[in-house]
Amino acid sequence: MLMTHNNDARVSIILAEDDTEVRRSLQLLLLGQGLDVRSHASSAGVLADPSIQDAACLIADYRMPELDGIGLLLALRNLGWKGRSALITGYHSPAVEEQALAAGYDVVLDKPLRKHAFMDAVSRLAAPKID
Repeated sequence: MLMTHNNDARVSIILAEDDTEVRRSLQLLLLGQGLDVRSHASSAGVLADPSIQDAACLIADYRMPELDGIGLLLALRNLGWKGRSALITGYHSPAVEEQALAAGYDVVLDKPLRKHAFMDAVSRLAAPKID
């Protein structure tokens, strides 16, 4: 089970994935690790979520309708969100990775996701920040 930030409060994760099956699978995996997961099918859903500022971590798909994962992170930063983030993509290329890292993503993960690599990345991202 992953660490919690304080006392028994569960780490909050925002998941943005437009593919219903992938979103549900990742949500169940994260919930099984003791994380509090708020999942959304679109970037607009994430941006409308009033609890976004409480999230420690964003996991976002690269290609989504309306606003892609990179645009989503930039929009969240403009709203003052300071959490860590992972971009997941089935369209990995050096250009996409460079763009994602320049936008502030901490890690870019290729689809299909490998469970252990995904959970290792989430564990690192959800760990308390040491300033």
